Amino acid sequence: MVDAERSVAVSGETGDGFAVFYARWRDPLRRALALTLGSVAFADEAIDEAMSRAAANWGQIGIYDSPQGWVYRVGLNWARGIFRKRRREVLTDVFIDPGQESPKPDLDLLRAVGQLPTRQRSIVVARYYLDWSTAEVATAFDIPAGTVKSRLSRALARLAKDLGESQ
Repeated sequence: MVDAERSVAVSGETGDGFAVFYARWRDPLRRALALTLGSVAFADEAIDEAMSRAAANWGQIGIYDSPQGWVYRVGLNWARGIFRKRRREVLTDVFIDPGQESPKPDLDLLRAVGQLPTRQRSIVVARYYLDWSTAEVATAFDIPAGTVKSRLSRALARLAKDLGESQ
């Protein structure tokens, strides 16, 4: 979040600070969670849970350097809790957001990303789909930048291998 957005969100100069944050970040984070989790319905539940927690604690969350990272991480952690209750499943469904106007997605790439382990998949989505810097991803996941780089490197190597074999 840039400084101007942060001051508006925290001070509430244009109304409720959380409302400004919600309007800016709900849809991009929902799409990122859908890509990471492999399910639009599950992403809707995860983003609703994460946003409700952020709203309840906005006085504290709103001053973070990356409240959007906090919400993304809370959504993922909530989903992991649900996944733990289920048997591990490989995500093979492809998520295509009908609300997004973009070139046709590379279905092989989406399937390959969906088969990455959750930790790698979430890093890839945050870095390339949300276009966050390595530092922003590290802040969002509360891990060192070196860990982000190593997970990203392993994920990209696996994607290259998987996509190379399929072509």
